[in-house]
Amino acid sequence: MATRPTTRSRTRKPAAAPAGAEQPEVASAGPPAPALPELKRQELLAQVVRRAEIKKKFAKPVLEAALAVIGEALAEGRDLNLAPMGKVRINRAREAGNGRVLIARIRQGAAGTGGRGSEDDEEMKEVVAEPSE
Repeated sequence: MATRPTTRSRTRKPAAAPAGAEQPEVASAGPPAPALPELKRQELLAQVVRRAEIKKKFAKPVLEAALAVIGEALAEGRDLNLAPMGKVRINRAREAGNGRVLIARIRQGAAGTGGRGSEDDEEMKEVVAEPSE
């Protein structure tokens, strides 16, 4: 039985990149390993209270209402565009024994974008009356 000869293209090592050339980023096949523990509602509330510098009794109902509205929008199958969190697009949904499973994609802007000066802030400035009015 004759064996097939190997060619150089199969055994050749890939050429090294020139010095100073950037290596392309390769996306991993699996999900990234979680570096930090998951953010739970109580920790989120504590961070909101600290960042907004308001009392917990004022922040808690607002946060719970916001989470309820976001949850309802996702249940309806609506995509979200919430700067600075990012855009959430639902790819697939399926019913499971203990609830509904949503497969979604979240796209966040580059660092330093969103936040203050975003479209939502501009809309809010239009709603607020001028001091002379």
